Amino acid sequence: MMFTPAELLEINSLLTPENKIVILTHYNPDGDAIGSSLGLKHYLKAKGIFAEVVVPNDFPKFLKWMAEAKKALIAEYKRKVAFDLISEADVIFCLDFNSPSRIGLLGDWLTNAKGKKILIDHHQQPEQFDFVYSDTIIPATCQMIYHFIEALDDEGLVNKDIAECLYTGIMTDTGGFRFRSTSATTHRIIANLIEKGADPAMITSNTWDTNTVSRLHLLALILGRIEVVKDGKVAVLYLTREELKEYGFQKGDTEGFVNYGLSILGVKMAAFFMEDLYEDFIKISFRSKDDMDVNQFSRKYFNGGGHINAAGGKSYETLQGTIETFKTKIEGEDCL
Repeated sequence: MMFTPAELLEINSLLTPENKIVILTHYNPDGDAIGSSLGLKHYLKAKGIFAEVVVPNDFPKFLKWMAEAKKALIAEYKRKVAFDLISEADVIFCLDFNSPSRIGLLGDWLTNAKGKKILIDHHQQPEQFDFVYSDTIIPATCQMIYHFIEALDDEGLVNKDIAECLYTGIMTDTGGFRFRSTSATTHRIIANLIEKGADPAMITSNTWDTNTVSRLHLLALILGRIEVVKDGKVAVLYLTREELKEYGFQKGDTEGFVNYGLSILGVKMAAFFMEDLYEDFIKISFRSKDDMDVNQFSRKYFNGGGHINAAGGKSYETLQGTIETFKTKIEGEDCL
């Protein structure tokens, strides 16, 4: 639900040039994370207020075309600067994550920070913050930022930079406006953003038409061995650490791979398993259609969560062991 009128008044009173404002988002930032963070930064800038965007780790090159994206402070490279910014902040916006555990090394810093913490997020089961705007029905945090701007009667401040950032996050988190969570309201907001200067062709090209050779090699590899189980309803995809190294993996190369599994006729759920390049765990991405709740499935079996039709997880078993565990657990799911 949107902030109450009283909360909006209090938040608005905190948004002053004198206050130090920091914007945080989750580990391994995606289009919605970066788009919402930069969109909010540009909105505050339009009000004459400076805000610093701090991200836990680096993000893909295909998101760095957005205005001031390269000015985001990457905490893994500048820990002391990031710590000082968070510790000294008067206001901390927390975007596109529901728990300090989702922001890596910044989690403890956020928990101990003195500043007012403002959550704007669309993931399920948010933890406690000073102000909470949580709505799991809305498909993207970028759409929530637009609603937040509207609620403050500042829609007139939306400019080209804001529009491009918010459009990007909505586009990426809705899979190009094709996921079930995409609503008529979403499309109305997209129309407004286009009127404010967002160029759909340019944004799509900059974000999705920037394949690296390594990405295409990895895609060819993974598509050549997709496995379909549970009577053709579940697709399984995977990549090993050795394969990532062999093909020169770059951050963002595997973005969206899991959706290829979901695109198979008859498949209701897809799972993508990938060995982390540096640490000893398996990163898992789940996608589903209809009523298959991968958020609950991931929470129950793979230390993860997210949305009903899109979630992530983690396993400390071997890659093969993780896949076998998945196959065993999915056989018990009656909704497929």
